[in-house]
Amino acid sequence: MKKKNENIESEAMAGVGTVGKIVCGIVMVFLCFISLFPVIWVAISSLKKDPLAEPGFTLPKEIYLEGYIGVFRDMNILQYFYNSFKVAGLSVILSIIMISMAAYVVARMEFKFKGIITGMLMATLFIPPTAMTFPVYNLINGLKINDSHAGLILIYTCSGIAVSFMVIRNYFATIPTELEEAAKIDGCTYTQTFMKIMLPIARPGILTAAMLAFMNYWNEYYWASMVLITKELKTVPAILAQFQTAFSTNYNGMFSAIVVILLPPMILFTCFSKYFIEALSGGAVKG
Repeated sequence: MKKKNENIESEAMAGVGTVGKIVCGIVMVFLCFISLFPVIWVAISSLKKDPLAEPGFTLPKEIYLEGYIGVFRDMNILQYFYNSFKVAGLSVILSIIMISMAAYVVARMEFKFKGIITGMLMATLFIPPTAMTFPVYNLINGLKINDSHAGLILIYTCSGIAVSFMVIRNYFATIPTELEEAAKIDGCTYTQTFMKIMLPIARPGILTAAMLAFMNYWNEYYWASMVLITKELKTVPAILAQFQTAFSTNYNGMFSAIVVILLPPMILFTCFSKYFIEALSGGAVKG
């Protein structure tokens, strides 16, 4: 009788597990559809000669590639790509170097006012860019680096600190203290421990923070449109304004440019997604 009850209970649990998996699968498909719908809609619209004449989520009557051809032929988009890679790449390198050192100190050392410093770094997450427009713009003008990539790199390097700091600090916190103790016994200094032991182990977290920062800088428009005035210096998000005039908008060209601009971040995420997943799973469990 007892065995029979156990069999019934196990069958019931298996049934609940199967239903749960089906429900989770349906929810995941629904969320994926919601997330990808705008991207698919833009991609389909970029293949239509006149997206306004064929509105909605419908396949084009005929494939129209003139928008993509115009993006590469008439807009010199490769120059904008170079500008974006230059600005975003240098900004990521500089910001990750500084944030990694700060995150290591906060995560692994005890010192006075540690909580206050951590709170101040995290508080930058809640400051909107528009609130910093006047002081930052005055600083850029005072340094004589307005309308230059140096000015934009300075802004990007000092922005988005909170997210990168949180990701890297959490990953440093998961590394066992025994590794640092062993390094001290072997005669390693704090710098040697950081460079030779902690950085290689924390590579997934650092690469995740770098990837998130790169995608944020790549898509950033507010500061790029404000700081950069010369057309040849502009980054890829700023070129979208070229498809709009006071009286009309070239939607086919704009949608084609959006698809081209989206490709580098998507390729980057595809290549480094394993580090992203490893960093999230590693930061979820301490020890």
